[in-house]
Amino acid sequence: MSEEILINVTPQETRVAVVHLGAVQELHIERSGGRGIAGNVYLGKVSRVLPGMQSAFLDIGLERAAFLHVGDILEARCEECPRPIEQILHEGQSLLVQVIKDPIGTKGARLSTQISLAGRCLVFLPQEVRIGVSQKIEDPAERDNLRARLDSLIPEGMGRGFIIRTQAADASNTELAADIEYLHTLWDAIRNRAATSEGPAPIFQELDLAHRALRDIANEATDRILVDSRETYQRMRAFSEDFTSKLHDRVSHYSADRPLFELYGVEDEIEKALARRVDLKSGGYLIIDQTEALTTVDVNTGAYIGVKSFDETIFKTNLEAAQVIARQMRLRNLGGIIIIDFIDMDSASHREAVLTELGRAMERDRTRTTMSGFSALGLVEMTRKRTRESLSRQMCEACPTCQGRGQIKTAQTVCYEILRAVLRESRQFGASEFRILAGQTVIDQFLDEESQSLAQLSDFIGKPVSLQVETAFTQEQYDIILL
Repeated sequence: MSEEILINVTPQETRVAVVHLGAVQELHIERSGGRGIAGNVYLGKVSRVLPGMQSAFLDIGLERAAFLHVGDILEARCEECPRPIEQILHEGQSLLVQVIKDPIGTKGARLSTQISLAGRCLVFLPQEVRIGVSQKIEDPAERDNLRARLDSLIPEGMGRGFIIRTQAADASNTELAADIEYLHTLWDAIRNRAATSEGPAPIFQELDLAHRALRDIANEATDRILVDSRETYQRMRAFSEDFTSKLHDRVSHYSADRPLFELYGVEDEIEKALARRVDLKSGGYLIIDQTEALTTVDVNTGAYIGVKSFDETIFKTNLEAAQVIARQMRLRNLGGIIIIDFIDMDSASHREAVLTELGRAMERDRTRTTMSGFSALGLVEMTRKRTRESLSRQMCEACPTCQGRGQIKTAQTVCYEILRAVLRESRQFGASEFRILAGQTVIDQFLDEESQSLAQLSDFIGKPVSLQVETAFTQEQYDIILL
């Protein structure tokens, strides 16, 4: 089988894995307590307009205010007479908006006033009148044919703004007409609810992850969709019967005792996708570091020595790395700016071949990406649209010991900090004795290598200094008690 979609459902979270030729290619996680809101429609209320930034903050009923830039306001998109945001919005104004980017880190959700409603084959743009076609459909004749087919199916008097998705290429007229009817009905319901609501209020909620997988991820190449929850399986079967009839018989219920994700090795892939180091089959490895602004990927030859020349070894490692990097970006859902430091190659043909391989590997990606060639410093720069948190940000938090630095101060460094602190305290307070509370490793350092330093300090301040192990302290934590 070429492609399978695995759906693991628990009351706390839903996980979806896309497996292609036995290898996990994509991971999606949605938790019941933190479900993503991208695609949701809200009746928001303008809380603040910032002319200097040409943006506004809206209250849509969430913990943090959402952000709306003038470029995402439909009324401002006029090339001949663009209008500044202060002429369009005012504080207290109610506005129908859609979330185009989930809250990420400390940033609130990003909004747009252009509503887009996704169906199986089409995306409906109720405020537009044009018909667009997915860029992945490249043949001009096929694009024109799809436009003409869709235009003939839209009933008179109904909205004609659509984007034709790649799934529409194999869809029948009946399927396209069903999508048109569903999307128009959905838009009417949204308008009616917005007209009778007072903001801030939710108006429309996007499908849950399991149903989005059926609508957006599954396609003709999908051989089977396995669901380990009977209730979710039944709901997906009912949904597929109405909206994805071609996939109806491919939805199956997994009822074996062995966990679905364990059977297919997905649990191991999740653990690997959270690691900083990714080993290559050849013996090389990648180091992937995420920061607030960008992600860096460093390629290393590691233990791989090749069988021919050194240049050939580097080339083979970079080619393998290009394939793995593309897969890791999908697995980890890396977004924003991504800098790839391939091993330096002298041959222009080798650099071109590595770029071609990276571009080919990225073709499977459903998220929009842009990629540049090698820079003067030998780096490949690319961007990948960020619409939700990465896998590590979703599943992990900063280490409470190192506060996200990835390293901690040595016991010797902490000892010297404590010695300086005791000296400082002795000059400010007239204590008769000082007691140091610290972790076991720091106390051991004081009793061994730094015992002379501690004795010298005690002699210098003329006061005894005692030690006490505090088992709850990390290596960097300490306290000084004045007795």
